[in-house]
Order: sequence, then structure tokens, then C-alpha cells
Amino acid sequence: MRLPLIRMGSLCVALALLAGAPPAVANEPPPPSTTNAMAQAASPQAIAEYRRKLKEYQEARAAFDEEAGAYWTAVSEKRKGRNAKRRERQSIALDDYVLTQPPVYSGPKRPVSPEPEEEKPPRERKPLPVVADFLKAAADHFQFVPQRPAAEVEFKRAYARYAQAAGLTREQAVRVYSFETGGSGNYDMQSGLNPARPGSRAISTAIGYNQLLTTNSVELLAEQGHEFIKELTARAAQLSGAPRKAMDHKLAVLKKMVAFTRTVPDTWSEHEKLANTPQGWAVHAMVLDIDVGPMLQTHKLLTSVIFARAKGYNRPLTAAELEMMNLTGDGTGLDMVTMPQAMREQVPTSNFFQRGGYERNPVAIRHNTVAKLLAVTDERMDFNSSKPGAKELAAAF
Repeated sequence: MRLPLIRMGSLCVALALLAGAPPAVANEPPPPSTTNAMAQAASPQAIAEYRRKLKEYQEARAAFDEEAGAYWTAVSEKRKGRNAKRRERQSIALDDYVLTQPPVYSGPKRPVSPEPEEEKPPRERKPLPVVADFLKAAADHFQFVPQRPAAEVEFKRAYARYAQAAGLTREQAVRVYSFETGGSGNYDMQSGLNPARPGSRAISTAIGYNQLLTTNSVELLAEQGHEFIKELTARAAQLSGAPRKAMDHKLAVLKKMVAFTRTVPDTWSEHEKLANTPQGWAVHAMVLDIDVGPMLQTHKLLTSVIFARAKGYNRPLTAAELEMMNLTGDGTGLDMVTMPQAMREQVPTSNFFQRGGYERNPVAIRHNTVAKLLAVTDERMDFNSSKPGAKELAAAF
């Protein structure tokens, strides 16, 4: 935890004065807090200059916010218009997008006050749950321990078998894996955590080859859980003895988890609420299981493929196009995917974001057209596909 900063200069001066003072109380210097305030007292001229600059900044910022607000309102209105045209099965044209880039603030910076300000303690951040928390939740709430592979290659082979049978191509699976994990991630890799970097911290709950969030796991079990149960039931029928008993227990747990995920309406916001509970964490532990994990990772991508087909887009998705749908959501991603190349060269990426999300996304800002964003995605996939994990996954197909 970051500690509050201490004004060391003023503190050292106060200590020096105290060290050289005679014992008489009347001659003692002011206490450190008083000395600190005196040392930092600002002149009337400095305060007046600060207020002038602050007014200048506030006026410039207000003008920018008005301009930016109008821009992002236009983006939203254009998006609504495209959605309406799609519902009416009308074609989308170039003028259905905002074709200028978002305004960038170029005015003066906010001035620093010359007057001392009360230091605020750093805001406490709620720690993100990690793999150990998911495993504990599964044990506590469902009396379940995921069946984990003896070696990483076992999970990759299980994923490759299921993904290929479900309709994903090797190129799609390997290149998306390369983009999401950097080409060397394991099945239990959590975003932000790296064994090679001691002290690294989780930056999200995303786990595995396609970086599923807790909400992804809850939503996939709610929507595809019946398919998972059907698949495991078929596998159980081929087993006997202890393996059959273990699979039957896994099936019973899976059915309970699916029932839990269906206790709310089928919307992302409702699934997110469940995902933030201990039971939701327990569901997320299924990504670590060698039977259910590959199905979850596969359907994270397969749902996008199925969505595109349902919308009449039957051409095979490139890995970069699939990643756009994976990153931005199926509806927004398909908007980019179905765009002709000539339009991709001209349409700014801002058309596919809310303002806050765009301003926090340096990649979308730097690669600011659809064509550039897809190109940099492909470049990263090309580079990471040569790494050991990507090669091992490719060989598993």
C-alpha cells in the first residue's frame, strides 16, 4: 500500500531548530506543524496568479468538454442509427459513422495551488480474487475440486480436440491465444500475474487461453451449460470404476452451478452481480478443470462465430476479426467485421467505444481507424505465434 507523502524539507528544518534551542520554554521554536504552515504560506501575489491561471484553465476545459460532449453524442446517435438500419435490413454507408477523430484537449494544464493542501490517504483498493480464492470458493460452496492436468500440454490437447470438433480453426484458436496470452500463457494464467515477476498483482479476473472473466464463466454456464452437461454425460457413459464416480460427481456439481447461473435474467449486468459473489467465484474455478475448462475457453470464441452466422455473415472470421468481437462484444465487433476495407481505412475507432472507455485505451487512440486497429492486432498475433506456448498449442491440433 502506498503511504502518504511526507514533506521532508520542512520536517528537517523543524528538527534542526529544536536541536539547537536552549531549554527555556519561552525560547522554544513553534511546533513542527506551525513551522510547516509558515514555510508553506503563499504570498497574496502567488495566490492571485494561481486564481487567474485556474480561471483560465477552467474556461478552456469547459469549452473542450462542450466540444467533446457534442462529438460523443454524435457517436452515440450514429450508433443508434446503424442499429435501426440493421433491424430494417438496410445497408450501412460511410456517412452512418462519425468520420472525424475525437477532439483532444490542448489548453493550459490545471495549475498547482501555492497554498498547502490537506494530504488525503490513498484510496483503499479492494483486492481482486485470484486462483486460490476461486478454488476455495468451489470447495466451500460446491464441495468441488477441479481436475487439473498433470502437464500444460494435456490441457492444450484437450482444448484443441474440443475446439476443432466445435468448429474453430487452428488459426483462430492459436492466433487468439497468442494475442491474449502473449504466446506463452498457461491454462491457469491470470491477467497481471507472472511467476517470473515476483510481486506482480492481478489486474482482472481473466484466466486462461482466451482470458475469461468471472462474468464470462457465469454467462457461458447460463447459456451453454446444457451443452456441457450433455457432453460430460456422454463421456461418463464410456467410463467405469473410480473415473466414472469422479465424472458423476463433476456432473452433479456442474448441474448445480448451471442452475445457480440461471437464477437471474440472461443479461451481462445480472451475470456480473452473480460473478462477484463467492458462488460466482466457484463457477469461475471450472476454467481450471480439464473437462469443463476447454469447453468454456472454446465457447468464449464460438459464441462470436455463431453470432456472426446468425446475422448472415458466413465468411470465415479471421483471427483478428474474431478478437475484435472477443474484445468489444459481438454486436460492436461485427460492426467492424462487416465493414468493407475501403470504409475500414476511413472510419475512426471511436465509433465503437463509449467516451470513458476510449480515453482509457491508448491502443485504440494510437491506431485510430478500424484498418489500423485490425492491422496492429494481426501484427501482435504474428509476433507472438512464434513463441513456445503458441507452437505447442498449434501442434496439439
